Amino acid sequence: MNARTRILVGILLVYAIGVAVLMWRLLADIDPRYRESAEESLVETAHLMATLVEQRSGADGTLDTAWLEPLFRELYARRFEADIFGFKKRSVELRTMVVDAHGIVLFDSIGRHEGKDFSQWRDVRLALQGRYGARTSPDFDADASTSVMVVSVPVTIGGRIVGAVSVAKPAQSFGQFIDAARRKTLIVGATSVVAVLLLVVIVSVWLVRPFGLIGDTLRYARRQQPLSLPRLGRYALGTLGAAFDEMRDTLAGRYFVADYVQTLTHELKSPLSAIRGAAELLREPAMPAADRQRFIANVGRETERIQEIVDRMMELTALERRRTLGPTERVPLGPLLHELAASAEAAGAPRHISIALDSDSDVAVDGDALLLRRAVGNLIDNAIDFSPDGGTVAITLQRKGRRVDIRIRDQGPGLPDYAGTRVFEKFFSLARPHSQRKSTGLGLAFVKKIAELHRARIHLGNADGGGALAVLNLPCAEPMR
Repeated sequence: MNARTRILVGILLVYAIGVAVLMWRLLADIDPRYRESAEESLVETAHLMATLVEQRSGADGTLDTAWLEPLFRELYARRFEADIFGFKKRSVELRTMVVDAHGIVLFDSIGRHEGKDFSQWRDVRLALQGRYGARTSPDFDADASTSVMVVSVPVTIGGRIVGAVSVAKPAQSFGQFIDAARRKTLIVGATSVVAVLLLVVIVSVWLVRPFGLIGDTLRYARRQQPLSLPRLGRYALGTLGAAFDEMRDTLAGRYFVADYVQTLTHELKSPLSAIRGAAELLREPAMPAADRQRFIANVGRETERIQEIVDRMMELTALERRRTLGPTERVPLGPLLHELAASAEAAGAPRHISIALDSDSDVAVDGDALLLRRAVGNLIDNAIDFSPDGGTVAITLQRKGRRVDIRIRDQGPGLPDYAGTRVFEKFFSLARPHSQRKSTGLGLAFVKKIAELHRARIHLGNADGGGALAVLNLPCAEPMR
């Protein structure tokens, strides 16, 4: 048995013993708690009945019980339906008995004990002494299922105890609540055991993960020349946080599969409908050649759109599964921006859009050069799409302490109010002013994920004086020593 298995078995054994002890205590405590509640209610009822008997009896101490017989006959004849937490109650089960000062039964609501001597019953004896009396005993000898809870209180007239009133209730009437509470407690306990068992199995699989984290950290430390303790600490914490996020996603079962399927299906409906409609029209034999070519072009265009959506979704899915960048490199931002600006000049040439680059700051970041190029390139492409013909896209690199801003501004119409909080949502896109067509709506979601991996912040809003302004704020690389 290896160490991981021993740890797993030990955890399960400790948990099983703990749950067993807790369940035993809880189950044993249910019956007394329900009986205490029932007894408290019987005490109040007994004093109510004693007060009524005292008011209707003579001043000489003669107990009047004649009025009780028709009262309880009508009470027991009543039929109703009360839903008490799922249990149906349809009749009254409360019993009442009145005894005189010698313990002789003057009235019994069920008519079974009238004339008998009850002075030796504990509850009656204590009540006739002016004390509180209670007992639980079987209605029929040796049959515990007929147990009755009885509470007795004295009847006092003129300062003298002249009798006692006993109020009783069959234990069966609240026994069903006790049984239900026990069943629910057992279900909760069993569910807890199953849930914790599943959790422990999953966590035990991840017990080997810390050794991998230590190995990754040591390999990172060996690559650093010279060794930087603050940088090593940040890397170790980042790696540990990534492992925790990965375990959390595994436990929750979220790799965004359901979300992707839903959103992808929604986005594919429109181009598929256009292709299906064009295909149906192309079956018409008498269609003019010009219209036929136009619909064929529509089919090709919508097919390319579907392909672009699928490709972007695959890229974004692969990126979102990453929790850390992995191996990083020092990326000078000046050369990267010059390269992207040159490519953007060619992309904007057909519409006479110029690129203005201001990157005097000599600054670098630790990251993935390919991903940073994709993120900034997406922001520049977005700015070109929304720029008017003959406009200018301004790219600025500005250092602020230990962080650096890459600012990209266009001269377009800016963002409408409703789009401010949604621009980074998957599949959210605005129509381009020059073509009135929308993109896949995945580019900015891609940028946001790349920013998160680089511990960066991304913001897109309206600039002062018009146009949109995108700001990618990155942490600067540690200085070389």
